[in-house]
Amino acid sequence: MTHAGDFGRRITHHRTRLDLTLKEVADRADMSAGYVQYLEDHLETPDRGTVTRLAKALETTVEDLLGGGRDRPPGPGPATADPVLQVLEPEECLRLIAPGGIGRVAFNGSHGPTVLPVNYKIHDGAIVFRTARGGPMDQDLRTGLEGVDIKIGFQVDRIDEAQRGGWSVLVQGPAHHVPEDEVATVSEAGVTPWAGGERHLYIRVVPHQITGRRVHGL
Repeated sequence: MTHAGDFGRRITHHRTRLDLTLKEVADRADMSAGYVQYLEDHLETPDRGTVTRLAKALETTVEDLLGGGRDRPPGPGPATADPVLQVLEPEECLRLIAPGGIGRVAFNGSHGPTVLPVNYKIHDGAIVFRTARGGPMDQDLRTGLEGVDIKIGFQVDRIDEAQRGGWSVLVQGPAHHVPEDEVATVSEAGVTPWAGGERHLYIRVVPHQITGRRVHGL
């Protein structure tokens, strides 16, 4: 039996994030698909040159693949020279967040402005995440009025440390509690709660306003 180490899991994570096959990663890194599969499945960490090629193929950094800076907040370095702020069209924003992953929901909670991380997926054009029934988020996102939903913000960003750039997407729309008769359909999205536990309530955010920005160098 083989056991994947942290390095292998990071390769798998970034490959899945980019929706790439083993062959596509291998072609980008100029190596065989079998070797990429081996690295994902085994404990060994290859030489620095191989790690560098994989990092470039997976659009990340060597430090990230090796697990460095895990407790360091992103973006501590200086801005790129002559940074350019680009406004993103809604279609491009949706394309960027389409793979799913971790985003943040923002709303006025019972104790004031609240921002929480959630795992999310896109399903039928809406953002879907899960929370606990009867929990604080469930209660904070209910108006108590039939057919009236609370408007919230949902944000996703990606920071490219190597290129000193990145993007941020903000979606605003009503947070709809998915009723029991629709759960089977929405669960097809395959979203799982990052925090685990009994989080069987699905929340669906229908985008009413989509904005985004990208920062890059000249």
